[in-house]
Amino acid sequence: MEYLAETSGWFGALAVLAGYLLFSLGRIPNGRTYQSANLIGALALLVNGAWHGAWPSVATNIAWCAIAITALVRLQRMRHAEPLPLEAADLGGDELVPPPGPVTLEQGER
Repeated sequence: MEYLAETSGWFGALAVLAGYLLFSLGRIPNGRTYQSANLIGALALLVNGAWHGAWPSVATNIAWCAIAITALVRLQRMRHAEPLPLEAADLGGDELVPPPGPVTLEQGER
């Protein structure tokens, strides 16, 4: 059992650090991959901390898990709430760019 706890700790550290490194380097966004790495890593570190009786670490990783779960739930809700992207018509120029300056009443009525 001790081997499992130690392996869990090293795996958790690797998951959290790899996620943070990839996020910090711009390789992954703040999305499901990053938050999943945080959740899995925190769970693994929680197992290791509980085995060793490191209760401050356990408490920190419980909070870390709660944050990651909250972020994953919010990402899932946002994913389902977003409308499907519409394809813009190819107008071939700057037809959608308004003219510079203030909009007059005549321009706004078009």
